[in-house]
Amino acid sequence: MTTQDQAGIPQPGTTQTSTTASSHSAIDAGTISARLDRLPATRSVWKLVVMLSLGFFFELYDLLYTGYVAPGIVKSGILTSTTQGLFGTTGIASFIATLFLGLFIGTIACGFLADRFGRRAIFTYSLLWYTVANVIMAFQETATGLNFWRFMAGLGIGVELVTIGTYISELVPKHIRGRAFACEQAVGFMAVPVVAFLAWLLVPRAPLGLDGWRWVVLIGAHGALFVWWIRRNLPESPRWLAQQGRVDEADRVMRALEAKVEAEYGKPLPPAAPPVPVPPSGRFSDMWVPPYRSRTLMLSIFNIFQTVGFYGFANWVPTLLIKQGITVTTSLAYSSVIALAAPVGPIIGLFIADKYERKSVIVAMAALIIVCGLWFSQTTAAALLICLGVGLTLGSNIMSYSYHAYQAELFPTSIRARAVGFVYSWSRFSAIFTAFFIASVLNYFGSTGVFVFIAGAMAIVMLVIGVMGPRTRGVALEEISH
Repeated sequence: MTTQDQAGIPQPGTTQTSTTASSHSAIDAGTISARLDRLPATRSVWKLVVMLSLGFFFELYDLLYTGYVAPGIVKSGILTSTTQGLFGTTGIASFIATLFLGLFIGTIACGFLADRFGRRAIFTYSLLWYTVANVIMAFQETATGLNFWRFMAGLGIGVELVTIGTYISELVPKHIRGRAFACEQAVGFMAVPVVAFLAWLLVPRAPLGLDGWRWVVLIGAHGALFVWWIRRNLPESPRWLAQQGRVDEADRVMRALEAKVEAEYGKPLPPAAPPVPVPPSGRFSDMWVPPYRSRTLMLSIFNIFQTVGFYGFANWVPTLLIKQGITVTTSLAYSSVIALAAPVGPIIGLFIADKYERKSVIVAMAALIIVCGLWFSQTTAAALLICLGVGLTLGSNIMSYSYHAYQAELFPTSIRARAVGFVYSWSRFSAIFTAFFIASVLNYFGSTGVFVFIAGAMAIVMLVIGVMGPRTRGVALEEISH
């Protein structure tokens, strides 16, 4: 028999099996998708989005505390603020680079896991993986130990990043896909002011004799306490179940969700559109046939360069401010104020995400990053630095929710997780070297050189998305895939 969670939604992974033929599976998978896309956006639908967004909160906490704890790690004597040689292993750049090396391997080599074992299981276990790795990392005393466990945490975070985006795109109807990703990012980016505030409060101190930066890391690890609660309340993606041939399970998940939505809606659900056939299985090679080949190339190039702008600022904010003559404590205070803007961009997205083409928003935000970044590098006035930092944060985070939705839309269910993992992995590959390049540019050319570097990367983002990107707003996932 199929078990049910506390929300009354049947869960996969039981003795229930399906002997449905592949051709029948393709038809039923299209029907399941059509039934999902006609659902009104009621409380039950948004509850699923919010639960996944909570997972994203802890993920971003772990991903983005790097820049905020860096001054504390230097103060403790484990790492140095400068890098010896281009690829030294004892500077802050190596700490950032090992994280992104783990992210790169996690996304490019392990993205297939969610396609193979399901969105729900991989969402849960990748979260547990990087939580354990961070706890161990918090007690390291050497640069080698610190970097190794940061790498191990990166593996789990990389898998989680791919899985959450795939999961959300498949659980929500097409008319709220943009807002669902904006909600995910709004909840997730609440982690930025939280970690910035904790860093400002703890990094200069050593509560109970333990370095403040270690406390910041350990506080984030409490996210593991929520993992099983989130898991118990999340259904498996019915699109994935149907694509795997488990159409009976997919139908039960859908019927439970439809019953809840209809009760909340207060009237019969609208009829489903005619189903679009869905391929029953997928392979890595499917990314390299039309129309996916050009999308794969476009998104790979985009991800190589977008990460320069996003992490070039987010991971280096306190250090950039210190380079401009501001003290460690004051730079952390400024960074905390700037970090308050992190969830504001996605909150704006809750109102505009499904009104504008995602490719247009990405191009506009890349332009904003160029303007604010170059201006930021030319001032030392506190109020202006904070305003421009807020502009950079808004631009980066609006672009972030837009492209996370965009790249998940451009591939079919059968290869969505592995395709997104592949293209997204190039942002992690780029970030490995970006950390060292920015450290070198900062040493020789100051913050001005860093923002010129970022501006060049954002210009390439504007070009590749503006010229090669297809339109996706309000289109069914299966239609975009053709």
